[in-house]
Amino acid sequence: MFGNKKSERQVIVDMADKQKRYEVLVKTYHSELYRFACWLCRDPTIAEDVLQETFLRAWRSLDSLLDQKAAKSWLITILRRENARRFERKQFDYSDVEQDTLMDTSTDSLEKNMEQTNLQRQIMKLADEYREPLLLQIVMGCSGEEISEILELNKNTVMTRLFRARNQLKDSLTQTDTKQRGVK
Repeated sequence: MFGNKKSERQVIVDMADKQKRYEVLVKTYHSELYRFACWLCRDPTIAEDVLQETFLRAWRSLDSLLDQKAAKSWLITILRRENARRFERKQFDYSDVEQDTLMDTSTDSLEKNMEQTNLQRQIMKLADEYREPLLLQIVMGCSGEEISEILELNKNTVMTRLFRARNQLKDSLTQTDTKQRGVK
């Protein structure tokens, strides 16, 4: 009746292989993707939800990942799309409390903590077109080529945006530092 019917044993072997591939992906990229999700979502709880949805979609379409070297870019693309989907599905309640910083609990120095918070705020103030490639580079460690694949942009465009993002960030940090010192 069916020409390519697999034996029950072969189906079980294939599923076990898929499970192993999936577990390797999760173990390898979970922490990096979570960190990137926190930057995108600005809320660790929402980042966990987006990451869970990302890995669920990855499981469902794992057979479409033919090149294991592209796994990181593939997962980042899924995560970005999942983050965008949450705005399509859900209306958010707004509050007067700003929740735009991630606190580093391992840093003992108040000064370092303030510097890091200031840096995060300045990065989040960048326009999306500059912030996203910069975060992919500094948080995820992606190369220019990987970023161009993920964002579906020309590599030269990505490099230009990274250059402009760094300059805008440097300028805003210089202005903030000058204001904090009271210099005009």
